[in-house]
Amino acid sequence: MRSPYNFIVEPLNDRRYDNVKDMDGTELITSVSQEDHISSNRQARVVALPISYEGPVRVGDTLLVHHNVFKFYYDMKGVQKSGRSFLKDNLFLVDYEQFFLYKQDGDWNAHGKYCFIKPVDAKESFISKVGDEPLMGTVRYINQQLIDLGVKVGDEISFTPDSEYEFTVDDEKLYRMFTNNITMVV
Repeated sequence: MRSPYNFIVEPLNDRRYDNVKDMDGTELITSVSQEDHISSNRQARVVALPISYEGPVRVGDTLLVHHNVFKFYYDMKGVQKSGRSFLKDNLFLVDYEQFFLYKQDGDWNAHGKYCFIKPVDAKESFISKVGDEPLMGTVRYINQQLIDLGVKVGDEISFTPDSEYEFTVDDEKLYRMFTNNITMVV
């Protein structure tokens, strides 16, 4: 079975939600809310490629997908439904714009216009700041558009306000951004 335009995927670990953490051998449920986008599973295994697809993603690769792909919703009568990505059983359709990274041979790779930026710690200044330095980070996963502009992995960059879409990738806090959110290399 293949789709003309979509990747067919299944949630990693056969779970729609990533709301269970192992704490010293005991499973701890971190959220029971199906509306909580933070606890939705964002990793999928590729089962089938689109019919005319000729890109680098292969069957068996892991995709980092949008938080709505696997989520349940409730209709106006309060009946639980699957979202528009649901196909059947534990299979879902993911279009080209619904995934941001793909993991192949153990390495994450940016996809299309997306890149991932690692926030940097707040720098010492006259202004008191807590946490991360605002609008600054280092390039963690790069796309071809940025490479063509001379940007490299590890470069310290600044980015536009409100462009930080937070993800946790391999236990690392990262911001997903578009190429045009990068304003300069520092």
